Amino acid sequence: MPSTPRPELALSEPIGDEMRQTTCYMCACRCGINVHLKDGKVKYIEGNRDHPVNRGVLCAKGSAGIMQHVSPARLSAPMKRVGPRGSGEFETISWDEAFEIATGWLAPIRETAPEKLAFFTGRDQSQSLTSWWAQQFGTPNYAAHGGFCSVNMAAAGIYTMGGAFWEFGSPDWDRTKLLMIFGVAEDHDSNPIKAGLGKLKARGARVIGVNPVRTGYNAVADHWVGITPGTDGLFVLALIHELLKAGRVDLDYLIRYTDAPFLVEDAPGTDRHGLFLRGADGKALVWDRTTGTAKPFDAPGVKPALHGAVEVDGRRARPVFELMADQYLDARNAPDAVAEACGIPAERIRAIAAELARVAFEEEITLDIPWTDFRGVRHETMTGRPVTFHAMRGISAHSNGFQTCRAIHVLQILLGSLEVPGGYRFKPPYPKPVDLHPTPHSATQPGGPLNGPHLGFPRGPEDLQICAEGRAKRIDKAFTWDNPLSAHGLMHMVISNAHAGDPYEIDTLFMYMANMAWNSSMNTSGVADMLTDTREDGSYKIPHIIYADSYSSEMVAYADLILPDTTYLERHDCISLLDRPICEPDAAADSIRWPVVEPDRDVRGFQTVLIQLAAKLGLPGFVDGDGAPLYADYADYITNHQRRPGIGPLAGFRGADGTGIGRGAPNPDQIDRYIENGGFWMHHIPEEAAFFKPWNRAYQDWAVDLGIIDAPAPYVFHLYLEPLRKFQLAAEGHGRNQPPDHLRQQIGDCFTPFPSWYPPGEGSRIDEDAFPLHAVTQRPAAMYHSWGSQNAWLRQIHGQNPLFVSGDIWREHGFAEGDWAVLTSHHGEITVPVALMEAQNPRTVWTWNAIGKRPGAWALDKDAPEATRGFLLNHLIHELLPPKGDGLRWSNSDPITGQAAWYDLRVRIARAEPPADGRSRPAAAAQASPVDPAPKDIAYGKEWT
Repeated sequence: MPSTPRPELALSEPIGDEMRQTTCYMCACRCGINVHLKDGKVKYIEGNRDHPVNRGVLCAKGSAGIMQHVSPARLSAPMKRVGPRGSGEFETISWDEAFEIATGWLAPIRETAPEKLAFFTGRDQSQSLTSWWAQQFGTPNYAAHGGFCSVNMAAAGIYTMGGAFWEFGSPDWDRTKLLMIFGVAEDHDSNPIKAGLGKLKARGARVIGVNPVRTGYNAVADHWVGITPGTDGLFVLALIHELLKAGRVDLDYLIRYTDAPFLVEDAPGTDRHGLFLRGADGKALVWDRTTGTAKPFDAPGVKPALHGAVEVDGRRARPVFELMADQYLDARNAPDAVAEACGIPAERIRAIAAELARVAFEEEITLDIPWTDFRGVRHETMTGRPVTFHAMRGISAHSNGFQTCRAIHVLQILLGSLEVPGGYRFKPPYPKPVDLHPTPHSATQPGGPLNGPHLGFPRGPEDLQICAEGRAKRIDKAFTWDNPLSAHGLMHMVISNAHAGDPYEIDTLFMYMANMAWNSSMNTSGVADMLTDTREDGSYKIPHIIYADSYSSEMVAYADLILPDTTYLERHDCISLLDRPICEPDAAADSIRWPVVEPDRDVRGFQTVLIQLAAKLGLPGFVDGDGAPLYADYADYITNHQRRPGIGPLAGFRGADGTGIGRGAPNPDQIDRYIENGGFWMHHIPEEAAFFKPWNRAYQDWAVDLGIIDAPAPYVFHLYLEPLRKFQLAAEGHGRNQPPDHLRQQIGDCFTPFPSWYPPGEGSRIDEDAFPLHAVTQRPAAMYHSWGSQNAWLRQIHGQNPLFVSGDIWREHGFAEGDWAVLTSHHGEITVPVALMEAQNPRTVWTWNAIGKRPGAWALDKDAPEATRGFLLNHLIHELLPPKGDGLRWSNSDPITGQAAWYDLRVRIARAEPPADGRSRPAAAAQASPVDPAPKDIAYGKEWT
């Protein structure tokens, strides 16, 4: 059935004086927008129909960007603290004085101990700049928000298949016939997902939603699976069990494009047991059925075996696929064995597995497009399995999330539904194998840059960032035995570790757009105490805090120096292929933001501030040999910076004449060309290169021409993760790098090279009978963390957040409409209003994330509903797990990646009398704010009243 024609929009002419095109920043979607101006002011925002991300679609958040731009909570000038930290008492200062203070703190530690700076950013869409700035400063302590958001997703995908869910790819919306979604956040990538779901519905494709709560995308799914939180991995492994049992897997796909035939050494007790059998050239070997010999996996004409023990030069080995089948066909993975834990009947699990197989193998898609693979084999057609999957934070934010994400990827691979017509497809610059990503670096040198990129993907214990005596080199303890594959760092542990001086004390905490004093931290009240805690001499345990933001968030009150950012409509910005993709899988694209209006306050874009601060500090790469600044501001940097010859932040309109694509010298008119083109640039993939990207010669050559890679880099997907086995071997006593004894069992249990399931961390440390319920949050579609719930228009959609209680819990406790409840965890308790919701897992309670506000923040009235009835579950979650009695600090994180385990929370509930003042508990004291309270009534286009 053809898609429904899109009606012409009524708005074809500018409303007012002018229309300017830029990129939205109301979520991570990065949609194209048309900003209409009248008398130099923003009048209206609509979607850009030519933009590759949203094609004119715009959500409530994007439309409400106008109210974000004029928010009364905007900061208006640099400030320094004059009262006690947390008091909110500040004095307005000049930018010159702000830079003088900042350099006065930063310059001395750079020359003596650069690790004394901890620089962490939140919703930062310019990480190629911020990470490089930190690298040139020389501190090992840098990361963005991914460690408490999505590192399980990213790391699991990169290690397994060279890409991931989230923003690395998307379903083949035009061809897929069955979509299965897991824990999909409603505010993330929202417009492309909504448009894609519309395509599926229009042509009768079906959607299965797996989520404890049926809202948003799950509400429009044809089938909803209300799974018990933290058991998604069990459910997926049962699906794999059923597929293997029925023989419904794509053997040809597995042989050609995965490590399924790789031989794994069978040498118990040795340091080779469980590693790939490799030839003299280091390539993994397979058993060639034609010659009866071991050959490199990529040898021309090789016909690999998928089963059978063999012996090669005295070494015994078995193929990955045989080992996998042995593991997953075990009865412990059968639907009947996992049904009760998952809250899903066994017959339903079997039915879903059968439906996945039926659509994959009985409704396959064939395109008459010839292509040649990396072995030189020409294929006359492209055949695909029209089953696809998508997943987000709902599975990522568990302490077993890495292995759960891996399990979903293995399910995709077994069905042959990755990078094929109808399946899940990657967006350039992905896919890229883990070998093309850096390993982490943390070697400091006084007065010099770090020895390489902070973040990366360890290949084994040799890449851990640990001193000779075993101490972590990073303040967040990333890349240690506690969480070896922490590719995004552990931002949620920075303040706690800095306060404890563990592994060492820092001097300056520098943060951008990271509301760590409220909704971005576990143990919210405790973090506020850490930020204000003092030593016996009265000095702060964290001596200096620099904070940059556009708005007066809760975190602002805890800063010593405030660097005010612009709104997204007042700045230059760069959505770069050096950071992440923005397009759909058929093209590469990037985009800009530019000042469609000029600031009316004494504010500067944070990226410009970083560049100017770097010049004052004399950071290499930011100044020339005489110490003169190389870049005046961020626009200058975007235009002229080259990460390597010919490769800069923007891929479009390169070279002196602007005709360069991907590679080319800087073009002084590049930003103007982007503006003329609607704020973006896009380059389509040739038809013969559009699918099978990791193995397609045409795609590999296209990616080289574009500058994504410097040489063809074909690779295979990994059902079996050899790096995990290397960590297990170390835990078993092999190799020079050994884990501490108290972590050996954890590494052995969790670092299984095939995806496995283990109980979430908090549940295994507490009495589950005392805390029988699961508690999770969801992001509302109309919000983006704290940003949205200060927006005058969006607040009308979500002004407060009750605790949604399942029907079973509601009736069990005798709740009635208007009731309140006490919700208690091992860490604390909250008293909140409750509401009945039948469409959720029966042993789960949930609420919207980041609606609750601290009184006095965000220029909201202290009696605003967000500050009275609104609340956070964060008060119940601790950044550390319950003590084991061993005196050690155990992070509440995935033990593999360090992902913050927000959704492992266990609670109990009881009815409570409504508080006399109508305020949820804990009721934080009102916070003084450096901005004036908002006017009582806001009507845009008129004077505030």
